[in-house]
Amino acid sequence: MTAPAAGERVAVVEVGPRDGLQNESTLVETEAKIVMIEGLVDAGITRIEVTSFVNPRWIPPLADQADVARGIQRRAGVEYSALVPNLKGYENAAAAGMRAVALVVSASETHNRKNINAGVEDTLTRYAEVADRARREGVKLRGYVSTAFGCPYEGPVPVPRVVAVAERLLALGAHEVSLGDTIGVASPRQVGEMLQAVQAAVPLDRIALHLHDTRGTALANALAGLEAGVRVFDSSVGGMGGCPYAPGAAGNLATEDLVWMLQGMGLQTGIDVDKVAEVARAMGRLLGRVLPGKYSQAGPWQARPPAP
Repeated sequence: MTAPAAGERVAVVEVGPRDGLQNESTLVETEAKIVMIEGLVDAGITRIEVTSFVNPRWIPPLADQADVARGIQRRAGVEYSALVPNLKGYENAAAAGMRAVALVVSASETHNRKNINAGVEDTLTRYAEVADRARREGVKLRGYVSTAFGCPYEGPVPVPRVVAVAERLLALGAHEVSLGDTIGVASPRQVGEMLQAVQAAVPLDRIALHLHDTRGTALANALAGLEAGVRVFDSSVGGMGGCPYAPGAAGNLATEDLVWMLQGMGLQTGIDVDKVAEVARAMGRLLGRVLPGKYSQAGPWQARPPAP
């Protein structure tokens, strides 16, 4: 266990433009996506996943992937990344100017076949070509392990399988692997036990957590991750997104809620939580509903001394 010290820095990877919007039924215009991304960067976000170069037939909300990638005003010190499913996706991302990409593999065989239409081993073999191109072209590579804490088809996923997939992604050249609670079933104890097993094979400074708040445990799970030694967390502005296997689920861990908790613990993120909340409220208006992020609904609060 490595509990965070006051003043320690924690990295936040914003995934709302990709993981959030890909599950929305309302199509958001390209310009609005760019405004959202630039608003998040204005708020201090320095790592942001802007889109996915998946075939638009599979994810219509991200059909404007290239237009979004090309339309962003890139800023120094900010890492803009995109998800790619195969070599074609990588080539399209690179052509659109992306210098960081992410690969996703499920720890569950069934989920991987449903999600990627291939077995886990075949997927990793296919990714070797993508990783080789990325290495030769100087493109940064990240890995995701989906269903790391539970699968909608297979139930609990054996921890050794999660560790094995994480190791394979690192061997391909990923600088970091994000463990995903894809359907939001993890508990804090499970997170701690998972990370204890993972760190026997993979240093925790190369592990991130990607948590969903389907059952209201995302912040508690993030705290368990912090106490175990993780210092990188994925989140989505406003808690946008959700899980196709849990209709009506709250979706991703909300960026503003995560930042509020971290800063309340005396940790450094470099992010202005109120500016993130402004973006969340603006996206809620575009989508026609109040987003589930709690901080963006409650607003700022200034602690005051008790009355004499």
